[in-house]
Amino acid sequence: MILKLFIILAISGTIILTIARLITAIHSAGRVYSVEDMPNERAAIVFGAGLWRDGSPTPVLRDRIQTASDLYIQGKVEKLLMSGDNSTTDYDEPTAMKNYAIELGVPEEAIVLDYAGRRTYDTCYRAKEIFGLDSAILVTQEFHLSRALYLCEKLGIQSTGVSADQRVYLKRSRFFWNARETLATFTALWDIHIARPLPILGEFEPIFLEE
Repeated sequence: MILKLFIILAISGTIILTIARLITAIHSAGRVYSVEDMPNERAAIVFGAGLWRDGSPTPVLRDRIQTASDLYIQGKVEKLLMSGDNSTTDYDEPTAMKNYAIELGVPEEAIVLDYAGRRTYDTCYRAKEIFGLDSAILVTQEFHLSRALYLCEKLGIQSTGVSADQRVYLKRSRFFWNARETLATFTALWDIHIARPLPILGEFEPIFLEE
């Protein structure tokens, strides 16, 4: 009896998680472009993806920064909003992201930092409420794009996405990312439709002044 209940719960959970991924995938269909084909937009949002112990960006994060830098250098965007975690003094994703973008040729004045982008939900929420963005290009890997596009749209930012897959990642890494993304997508739907948590907020700092 207990085993049967466990099997039913496992199957039900799998179906629910699969539906959550399907919802975001359908929502993002047709809204992901290459850098070259991306329509021009005023700003791009770059999502954090971890640092090494020495404070440098991980390969996944470097690929996101490289893709965002390509957008800027090709004249697709005017500003890059670098959003990441800076919850402790010795962990500063946004500054590491900025420094790498500058190395790639992006001028410092084109970079805006969001130090409280601890989660995708937080980044999208703050991009609208703190930085005043109504539309943006989202820069992240393909496995993460659907969730990011869904969240930003539901939080009031008209979004398109560009995949930052600049290399072939290890199979075990892709498996882990997609497994984690399945759980994160369910959490995202819960947050956006039911919980509506408030991230860290602050003073309004619009990236673009009203013209």
